[in-house]
Amino acid sequence: MIKLFYLFALLLMTSTPALMADEVFIPNMQPRTKEVETQPTASWHELIMPLPPLPNDTDLIELTLDGEDSPFRYFIDSKNLLVSADAVVRYTLVIESRSGSRNLSYEGIRCTPQGQYKIFAYGTHAQFIALNEGEWQPIYDVGSEHYRSDLWRFYFCVSSEFKPRIKPDILRSLKSANR
Repeated sequence: MIKLFYLFALLLMTSTPALMADEVFIPNMQPRTKEVETQPTASWHELIMPLPPLPNDTDLIELTLDGEDSPFRYFIDSKNLLVSADAVVRYTLVIESRSGSRNLSYEGIRCTPQGQYKIFAYGTHAQFIALNEGEWQPIYDVGSEHYRSDLWRFYFCVSSEFKPRIKPDILRSLKSANR
């Protein structure tokens, strides 16, 4: 029995270096580094676009909001919707109250992971008046600005790719939501 114990101990001592070579954990091992080619990313530049004309009622498509009972109706001008080369979806928005009064704005949405919007101009009875101090803002899914979240999420952007849909697809989705 004692011989068996010594034989087992001898076997363990001679096989330990071989076992350690196959061990998953290696003490004090340096972390692996991966050579990654870094390519400079092109910075995004916003294009300066002319303001559209005021919309005609015949070109308006009503926007159906997701799960909201709003005191307002929202419309997008189908004729002057633009997906520009800077990947901004520019659109005229008409917000109408129950009494029939309207607010007009010309806005843009960027299809970034969180979404961004910018108001370029507000409409008067005769034309759009440009805002010089407008800045890109995050899109929030709350309150009276819920419509921007829906436009970004459901109509304007390809969510998995963070890029804008093409204009015919945007118009088709806006029109089909009202059926």
